[in-house]
Amino acid sequence: MKIGIYGSSFDPVTNVHLWTASTVAHRCKLDKVIFLPCSSKRKDKQLHTTDEHRWNMVNMAIQNNALYEANDYEMKQEAWDVYTEKTLAHFSELYPDDEIYFIMGADLLEDIGAGKWHNSEELVRDNRFIVMARNDIDMLKVISHSPLLRNHDDGHTFHLIDKGLAMEISSSYIRDEFAMEGEPRYLLPESCYQYIKEHEIYK
Repeated sequence: MKIGIYGSSFDPVTNVHLWTASTVAHRCKLDKVIFLPCSSKRKDKQLHTTDEHRWNMVNMAIQNNALYEANDYEMKQEAWDVYTEKTLAHFSELYPDDEIYFIMGADLLEDIGAGKWHNSEELVRDNRFIVMARNDIDMLKVISHSPLLRNHDDGHTFHLIDKGLAMEISSSYIRDEFAMEGEPRYLLPESCYQYIKEHEIYK
């Protein structure tokens, strides 16, 4: 099997998250996409609701798609021990006979190439990545300008995807709309929209 690990805050999960996962799965012939909400304990994340609410919304959003699965591995880790390298090692052990891919945006590829991630060398050496285009980022240039990335570019490590459509509706936009009593209804799954209204999240 080919499995994509899709980590994000999902605060809240949006239709763009679902569309991105679907596009990546179709283009890369993935058999499964695992939605991996990050931990609220992480110092580099400023989250706007609880792990419980984010977890509930992700599960609601994906419940009708057999290709999608949610996993709370990172939510359960201590903040000091959450690293992508360790997370991917966990899933490689969980699925020893399958191909594991980390799904990320080109902006994160830049950061890894610059050595900003924990154990960047081991992370790139031991894993495979599906990298989605971001506006104004030349992914091939990012790889060629980073000794770390280009020396591990064996034709299999990085699968570069131009989604072909700029959908930049963000979770922060949706949060702002809820906070200002706007109407973001069709930017996220209907079940999540109703859940946010019911629990008065992002007020």
